[in-house]
Amino acid sequence: MSRILSSLEDDKAEDIVTIDLRGRSAMADHMVIASGRSARQVGSIAEKLADRFKQATGRSARIEGKDTGDWVLIDTDDVIVHVFRPEVRDFYQLEKMWMPADALARVREAGPQPQ
Repeated sequence: MSRILSSLEDDKAEDIVTIDLRGRSAMADHMVIASGRSARQVGSIAEKLADRFKQATGRSARIEGKDTGDWVLIDTDDVIVHVFRPEVRDFYQLEKMWMPADALARVREAGPQPQ
C-alpha cells in the first residue's frame, strides 16, 4: 500500500483518500481514490503506477479506462486504485459509497490538501 501511495504522490495526484475495505468487501483489502488535473495526467499516473507495481512485485496490475483518461481503475488484487479527473470524481462520489459517515465528514472538513 505504501508503494502505491508513494507512486501517486510522486506523480502529483491530488486529494488522495484511502478506504479500508477489510471485512466489508471480498474484492480487495483497500481502495485508494485520487485525482489528476487532466485526462493526460490521469492516464500517466495510472501507467506509472502499473509500471512501478510490476517492477516491485513482478505481477501485472489490471487497468481499465486508461484510453479515455476520465476514470482509470488499477487493480493490484489487494488494493483497487481509482484515478479520476476532478469533475468525474465529483459525479460518481465513490467516497460517499464506501467510507463510513464519520470518516467521510473528516475528509470533507480537511478539504483539498496543498501539494
